[in-house]
Amino acid sequence: QVQVVESGGGTVQVGGSLRLSCTASGYRYTSGSMAWFRQAPGKEREGVASVYTGITYYSPSARGRFTVTQQNPENGVYVLSLKMSSLKPDDTAVYYCAAVLGGAGFWNSANHWRSWGQGTQVTVSS
Repeated sequence: QVQVVESGGGTVQVGGSLRLSCTASGYRYTSGSMAWFRQAPGKEREGVASVYTGITYYSPSARGRFTVTQQNPENGVYVLSLKMSSLKPDDTAVYYCAAVLGGAGFWNSANHWRSWGQGTQVTVSS
């Protein structure tokens, strides 16, 4: 059974930094692709950053401020981190980690991923 678990959310002031971490396990024969999404109240879930088939991708709002990294898998556990800097109030959202490719689409399409974590809240206060 695939398990995806996020950690590291919290409240930070404008301009501050946070680091999120995600571990995924319980699956094999995968490219190891993983992604970060976020969802603010009343908005659709949007892709933030991803290591997708070995290539790093960022949304326009994340590029230059966020850094996504992936550790080499160990004992079937995949780890994806997201370092967020220069945070803005618009970054406030629940951040979700996605793993295991499924339906059609690209890294920033929620339908493209089969397994999701429970989400972690990030709040940027002004």
